Amino acid sequence: MFRVIILGSGDMLANLIIGVKDANCKIAGVFRYERLKHSFLYRKLKDFFWPSKEYSYIKSYGLPEIKSKSANSEQFKKEVIKLNPDFIIVGTWSEKLKKEIIQLPKIATINVHPSLLPKYRGPNPYLQTILHMENESGITFHLMNEKYDAGPILLQKNIKIEPEYTGKELKEKTVIEARRGITELLNMIADDFVIPVEQNENTATYFPQIKNDDIMIDFTKKTAKEISAQIKAFHPWCKTYFSHKNKFISPNPYYLDILENNTEFKKAGQVVNKNEKEKSLTIICKDGKLLKMSNLELYGFLGKKIITSYIKTKIKVQDFAS
Repeated sequence: MFRVIILGSGDMLANLIIGVKDANCKIAGVFRYERLKHSFLYRKLKDFFWPSKEYSYIKSYGLPEIKSKSANSEQFKKEVIKLNPDFIIVGTWSEKLKKEIIQLPKIATINVHPSLLPKYRGPNPYLQTILHMENESGITFHLMNEKYDAGPILLQKNIKIEPEYTGKELKEKTVIEARRGITELLNMIADDFVIPVEQNENTATYFPQIKNDDIMIDFTKKTAKEISAQIKAFHPWCKTYFSHKNKFISPNPYYLDILENNTEFKKAGQVVNKNEKEKSLTIICKDGKLLKMSNLELYGFLGKKIITSYIKTKIKVQDFAS
């Protein structure tokens, strides 16, 4: 039976906990990213009144929590040495681990990355794979080294990206696959049935953190398919926007339709149809196709309530959005 320490956040951490237990391994400690993200007082209140899924799992399974301010701290290092794990497993963690931390476990430190490495290295592969209109993503279990997402691959699982997926659905499917995969991988290691495979740096891609400009929609620069992918990719982390005059409007990623343009209007960014009851606008994109966006929301506190009135009284067919 392997002794395992798990570092992680959110649904990924929760599913790794289940997967490690399904492999009949001993969870020697859990270090959740909430301890780094929130102040002591806020975290205490949150744990009591609004506990996260991963915290609920930790408490229900009676798992020991590692208390530290950083995974690179001397405090964390001493705790790991005391717990003497065979593996450290990392899933959804923003810190870059130092070499001395990576080398602490008896066997290895394993990272769980939500893409088919070496493609889509970086902080949010869920978003990036949908943004780049991929048909497939996956989960990669690899040995950690000092470079981001670059260590030898131990196991990969492919995940089909359905046309209707947003970042939310892809993440949900990926963390479930991570749970199954970590169980399979630990069992394979126990049976001496794993051969690490070096990543091909010639096919590697890396995408950094998104910028504010990335959430703005420009109908004159992107096709209808590209804009649809952009809107879906950012959900649920943040909303995307386009502007009408001096107002910002946010599309709903679940109410998008790409249509042929059979209207008399031909200029990208032009509104060709509106429906206040559906809270919808239909706009020409760069490729000449139309993107119908329903259940729109106006930016601001009362955005959901006043969008109907705004579409009815302020937006005209032939207006331009950008």
